[in-house]
Amino acid sequence: MEELSADEIRRRRLARLAGGQTSQPSTPLSTPLTSPQRETAPGPLPGTSGAAPQPLPPAASQSLGLNVHNITPATSPMGTSGVAYGSQSSEGVSSLSSSPSNSLETQSQSLSRSQSMDIDTASCEKSMSQVDVDSGIENMEVEDSDRREKRNLTEKETSANSDVSEEQALQLICKILRVSWKEQDRDVIFLPSLAAEFQENPRNVYSDFKDLISQILMEVLMMSTQSRVHNPFASLTATSQPIAAAKSPDHRLTLVQPSSQGGSPMGPNVGSFGASSLSSLYGCGSPHSMALDASMRTSPPLPTPTTPSSPPTLTPSTPQFIVPPSPPTAGSARHTVTSPSSPMPISQRYRPYSVASPWGVPSPSTQGHRGFSFFGPSPSPAGPSVPPNTPVPVPPPSPQYLSMGSPRARTQLSSTPSSMVPTSPTLNARQAAFAARIPPSSPLSFLFYALSDMSQDSSDEDSEEEDYSRVQFGSSLGACGGGMSCDSASDRFTIEACKETEMLNYLIERFDSVGMEERKAPKMCSQPNVSQLLSNIRSQCISNVALVLQGTLTQPRSPLQPSLLVPYMLCRNLPYGFIQELVRITHLEEDVFRQIFIPILHGLALAVKECSFDSDNFKFPLMALAELCEIKFGKTHPVCNLVTSLPLWCPKPLSPGCGREIQRLSYLGAFFSLSVFAEDDTKVGDRYFSGPAITMESTRVFSQSMQHYLESARGDLFKVLHNILLNGETRESALNYMAALVNYNMKKAQMQTDDKLVCADGFMLNFLWVLQQLSMKIKLETVDPYYIFHPRCRLTVNLEETRLKSTMEELKSWLTELHEDSTKFSEPKFPTECFFLTLHTHHLSILPSCRRYIRRLRAIRELNRTVEELKNSESQWKDSPLASRHREMLKRCKTQLKKLLRAKACADVGLLDENLLRRCLQFYSTVIQLILRMVDPAYPNITLPLNPEIPKSFAALPEFYIEDVAEFLLFVVQYSPSVLYEPCVQDVVTFLVVFICSQNYIRNPYLIAKLVEVLFVTNPAVQPRTQRFSEMMENHPLSIKQLVPALMKFYTDVEHTGATSEFYDKFTIRYHISTIFKSLWQNLAHHGTFMEEFNSGKQFVRYINMLINDTTFLLDESLESLKRIHEVQEEMKNKEQWEQLPREQQQSRQSQLTQDERVSRSYLALATETVEMFHILTKQVQKPFLRPELGPRLAAMLNFNLQQLCGPKCRDLKVENPEKYGFEPKKLLDQLTDIYLQLDCARFAKAIADDQRSYSRELFEEVISKMRKAGIKSSIAIEKFKLLLEKVEEIVARNSQSEMDYSDAPDEFKDPLMDTLMTDPVILPSGNIMDRSIILRHLLNSPTDPFNRQPLTESMLESVPELKERIHAWMKEKQGGRPT
Repeated sequence: MEELSADEIRRRRLARLAGGQTSQPSTPLSTPLTSPQRETAPGPLPGTSGAAPQPLPPAASQSLGLNVHNITPATSPMGTSGVAYGSQSSEGVSSLSSSPSNSLETQSQSLSRSQSMDIDTASCEKSMSQVDVDSGIENMEVEDSDRREKRNLTEKETSANSDVSEEQALQLICKILRVSWKEQDRDVIFLPSLAAEFQENPRNVYSDFKDLISQILMEVLMMSTQSRVHNPFASLTATSQPIAAAKSPDHRLTLVQPSSQGGSPMGPNVGSFGASSLSSLYGCGSPHSMALDASMRTSPPLPTPTTPSSPPTLTPSTPQFIVPPSPPTAGSARHTVTSPSSPMPISQRYRPYSVASPWGVPSPSTQGHRGFSFFGPSPSPAGPSVPPNTPVPVPPPSPQYLSMGSPRARTQLSSTPSSMVPTSPTLNARQAAFAARIPPSSPLSFLFYALSDMSQDSSDEDSEEEDYSRVQFGSSLGACGGGMSCDSASDRFTIEACKETEMLNYLIERFDSVGMEERKAPKMCSQPNVSQLLSNIRSQCISNVALVLQGTLTQPRSPLQPSLLVPYMLCRNLPYGFIQELVRITHLEEDVFRQIFIPILHGLALAVKECSFDSDNFKFPLMALAELCEIKFGKTHPVCNLVTSLPLWCPKPLSPGCGREIQRLSYLGAFFSLSVFAEDDTKVGDRYFSGPAITMESTRVFSQSMQHYLESARGDLFKVLHNILLNGETRESALNYMAALVNYNMKKAQMQTDDKLVCADGFMLNFLWVLQQLSMKIKLETVDPYYIFHPRCRLTVNLEETRLKSTMEELKSWLTELHEDSTKFSEPKFPTECFFLTLHTHHLSILPSCRRYIRRLRAIRELNRTVEELKNSESQWKDSPLASRHREMLKRCKTQLKKLLRAKACADVGLLDENLLRRCLQFYSTVIQLILRMVDPAYPNITLPLNPEIPKSFAALPEFYIEDVAEFLLFVVQYSPSVLYEPCVQDVVTFLVVFICSQNYIRNPYLIAKLVEVLFVTNPAVQPRTQRFSEMMENHPLSIKQLVPALMKFYTDVEHTGATSEFYDKFTIRYHISTIFKSLWQNLAHHGTFMEEFNSGKQFVRYINMLINDTTFLLDESLESLKRIHEVQEEMKNKEQWEQLPREQQQSRQSQLTQDERVSRSYLALATETVEMFHILTKQVQKPFLRPELGPRLAAMLNFNLQQLCGPKCRDLKVENPEKYGFEPKKLLDQLTDIYLQLDCARFAKAIADDQRSYSRELFEEVISKMRKAGIKSSIAIEKFKLLLEKVEEIVARNSQSEMDYSDAPDEFKDPLMDTLMTDPVILPSGNIMDRSIILRHLLNSPTDPFNRQPLTESMLESVPELKERIHAWMKEKQGGRPT
C-alpha cells in the first residue's frame, strides 16, 4: 500500500478524534426545526474551489426580516412563549429524536466518547514527524482489511433493508455537506485528498457512511486551517433562506459591503444582527440595511471622531450588542483569516456578528479590556423618518477596513492615528498587569472578569475616551419600543476574526441542512438507513463543533476567552436541537464540557450586565440561560451542575457590604439585577417617563408594557433556579445560595439602611417573585413551624431580634431546653426551607420597597410645598439681596421634583403591580394560617378567648412575622385596594380579629396599634373601595362579641406604651379606635355588645376618663393655635405695620403661622372625633358619666370649652378660611350643648355648679343668645337649656352657704391632695387617708399610690367608717338643722 503523507495521517487521526469511531449517532428530529423550507438563492458565485474566486458585484437588497414573536407552536419549537428547544421535553434531547439513540448512552459508548473527546491539544502543535506511532495509525493494512469487511457487511444490509442505493446515499451526503471529490464545481467544496483516494482505490476509502462523513468534515476543516490553501468556503453560494424566515420583521440584519473583495467570507465587515437567523449562508453582503422596526424610525448616529479620515458613521436601526474584534493574544500562533491580498466573496450566512471598526482599529493594548455594550437610538430631530419595511442605504466602510487577522494590517492600522480614537493606556495597562499576575486556573481569574464592569465604572473618564470596533445586535421592541443609548463603547465581548468562526458557520449550516432535507423529502428520510445516515451527519457536525470550540484544530482556547457560540445564542440563531446535541455529546467528559460551556456561561453573564428594561434586549441572555438549564438527560441537568460549580456561584463576603457583593459577584446576580427602579437603572425613567409629551395615558401604557417585561424576565429567572433545584446534585447549592441572599441582606430590614451594603430593591423583588412561584404549591401540612429554631436552619435569625412575646432570657432558656431533646426536630425538607426563605425574603424585599415608596411620596409633597411657598412669596424676595439664592433654590427644587416624579413612575411599575401584590397577599395568607394553627390547633374552628397559656413556639417567633402582614395590608389598602378582593382575605380578617382580641399574646403595644390601623384604613369612611373588607370584619362571628371590649381596653391601655413618644402616639391610636367605634355602632349586630360594655362598669369608666382627658387637651391645644393664627393674620392685614417689621421677624412669624396651621389641623381633627364620640355615647347611656369620679371632670371640661367658644375672648378664634383647619364652631357648640342636655339631671347640675373656674351665669346666657341668633338649636332645646341653668344657679347658691359653713373644717376631715372636705374617706396601703372620689379619679389615670408611686388598685382601698361618721356629724352640726 502506498505510504501516506504526514498531512494525510494527521487528517485521518483528527477525523477519528472528531467522532468517526466513537460519536453516538442520533436519529432525525421528530419535531420540525426552526428553519423552514429553503430554496437555492439566485446568483451563484463563479469559480471553483481550485481557483481564486472573482469579486462579486453588489447584490440587490434583500429583506431578511425575522420576527420571533409571530412564530407559532405548529411551526417552531419556540412557540408563542418564545421558549426555544429547551422546553420541548423534560428529558431534554431525548424528545428530539424518534430513536432511543438520543437517550443516555451505555457505559461503553460513554467511555469511547470520552476517549475521543480527550484531545491532547499539545499534539496539534507538533510537526507531523512527531505523531505518536503507537496511536495505531501505522497499522493501515489491518485497518483497510477491517474496513473492507465492514463495508461488505454494510452493503448486504443496505441491499436487504433499503431501497436507497449507495450512490444515492453518497449523493445525499455530498448535497448536505456541499462537497465533491469527483469534479470541481461551483457551490461545492472540492476535496482533493478524498478525490485521490477514490481514484486510487474507491472500495478502501471508507468502511461505512459514518466513517466517510467524518473524513469529509475533517478534510474540509483541515483545508480551512492551512494558510497555503485558499479558503474552501469561498466557493459556496447561498442555497437557503435564513432560519425561521417568517420570524420577527422587527429584527433586521444590516450588512455593509466591504470596500474590496479581499477578505475572507468570514472576514471583517460592519453589521448588526437580529435575534434570529440572519442572512443566507455564504451569500453576498447587501449594500443596504433591512427594514427598520416601525417604532425605531429615528436614531442618532454613533459617535465618531472628528478627524477627516474617519469613515462614514453607521446609524443603528435597533438597540444593539456591540461585539468588536480583538487581536490575538500575544505569543499565540492564532490562525487568522485569509490575507486581504487574496480577494474572496463574502459569506453572510450564520453571521451573528461582523467584525470591523467603523472608526479605526483599536490599539492592541485594548485586548485586555473586555466588555459588552449596547448601542441604541434615542429620539433625534435630525434623524430621517423611515417607514417600516423600507430598505435604508448604509454608506460603505472606509478602505481602512482590513482583515483583523493580518498582522501586517494590524500594524499598518495601529500606526495610523487619524483612524483611531485614543484609548486609555492607564486603564488598560492596569487591568492587563493585574490579569497577568493571576493564573488562568485560579478562582481569582473569574473574580477579575466578573468585576470588570466595576472597574470600568470607577474609570469613567478613561472609558469615555475609548471607541472600539463593533458588531451590533438588534432587538425587536415591545409595546414601549425604543432602546437605550450608551455613551461609551467598551469592548466587552471580543470575537476574533479567526478560522474557528468560519468552521462554526459551516458546521452549523450543515447541521441545519439535515432538517431541511427531512422536510423536503420526508418519506425518503423516514427510511431507517437514511434516518441513520442523517443522524450520523448531525452527530458528526456536533462532534466537530466541539473540537472547534476547544481550539483543537487551530489553537487551544482558554476558558477565559469569549465563546464563539454566545452571539449565535443571543441571536436565537442556532438550529433547533443544536445546543442539546452539543450538551449530550460533551457532558459526560467533564473537562471538555467545562472548556466549551464555561465561556458560554460567562458570555451570557457579561451580556445581561449591559441589558436594561428600556429595550427588550434583556430577554435574550435570560432565555439562553433558561434553555441551557432545562436540558436534561435522565435525572441530570448538566448545565445546572456546571453553573453551581463556578467559583463565583456563591462567593463568600469580603467586606461589610456582603449584600451588594453577592449581587455584583455571584453568577446569577447579574441576571437577577435587571430592574425598573430608578435607583438601580436610570435608563428606564429617562426613556419612558421624561419629556414634555408624557401624559397619564402614556404612563399607564408604558407601565403595563414594563410590567409585561418584568413578568417575562422573572419567568426565565424562575426556570433557571427551578431547574437547578430540580437537579438533585445541585439542590443543596441552590438552597445555600438562596439562604445567602437572605442572610447577607438582613440590613435591608432596618429603618435607615446604607443602600451600598445591600442588594438593590429590583434584585430582591425579582428574587421574591421566583420564590413565590416556588412556594405557590406548598401544602401547609408539610411546613415545620419549628424550622427557624432548628440547629440546621439555613436562615440566620439574630437572638436580639424582637420576639412576639418572649423576653431575651425566656427565649434563651426555651431554646436550651429545646435543643437538649433532638427528637423534637425532624429533618428539614424542601417545602419547609422554601416556605421560610420566602417569608424572610418578603421581609427584605417588598416591605423595604414599600417604605421607600412612602418616603418618596413624602419627599415629593415636601418639595411641592417648598416650591409653592417660594412661588407665592416671590413678591417679597425678588428685590431682596437673597433673590438669586432663592431663584437657584427654586430651580434646584424643580429639578429634584422632576427626578422624584420620574423615580415614582418607575416604582409604580415595579411595586404597584397587582399581580405581584396579589401573590404577596396569598403568601401572607398562608403565613397567617400557620401562625393561627400555632396558637390554636383547632383552626379554622378557632374560638376566643385563646388559651391563657401562650405556646412557647409562638412566643419565640420574630415579631416581624406579624408586623410585616400589617404593614403590607396598610400599603395595599392605601395604594392598591383592589388587591384585597381575593379569596384569602377571610384568613386575613380572622387574623386581625384574633390578635386584636388577644392582646396578651403580643408584647409590643405598637404592633397591636398597627393591626388596629388596618381596621381603620379599611373603614368605608376612610377608604370607600374597601367597604366589603370592612363588612367582612364587622360581621365576623368572633368580632361581634369580642371586638368592642378589646378595642375599648386597648384605648385605655395605650395611655402607657413605654415609648418616649407615648403621649402623642396615643392620640392617633385613639382616633383610629373612635372611627372604628362609630362604624361598629351603625351595625346593629354590635349594639348588644356595646350596651353590655356600657353597663359593666370599670372598663367603660376608664374609657370615658380617657375620652375626657383627650378632649380637654386636644380642644385646648387646637383653640390656642387658632388664637395664634388669628394674631398673625391680623398683623399681616395691617400692611403698613407689617412692612415696618424686620425681614427676619416677618419670616419668623410666617414660619410660626405655618406650624400653627399644621398643629391646628391635626388637633382639631382628633378633637372633633372625640367630641363626636361623646355626643354618641351620652345619647345612649348616661349613668357612667355621672359617677363621682367622672361627673365633675366632665362638667369642668364642657364649661371650659363653652367659655372658649362663647366667652369674652371668643373673637380671638376668628380666622380666615376656618374650613381650611377643619374648625366648625357652630357644629362644635351644637354638640357640646347636646351633651349638657343629654346628661341633664340633678347630679350633673351639681357637677356643673361645683366648677368654680369656668362656670358663670353670664356664660350660659351668652351661649343661649348665640344659639338663638345662629339658629343652632330649636326653641324647645333652648328652653331646656334655660331650665338647666336655673337648676345650676340654685345649687350654686347652696354651695356658697356650705362654703361658709365648712370653712373651718379640721384638717383631718380634709383630703390631703385637694384640701376639700371628705365625704367618703378611705385609707391607702401607705397609711394616708383620702376621699374616695378623688383617689378613684387619680386611679383612672395612673394605677399608683400618689404618695409613693407604688401600684394601687381600687380593691386595695379600705373604708374608714369611724371617720366618715364623725365628718357627717360635724357637717350636721354646722348646718344647724338645714337639709344637706
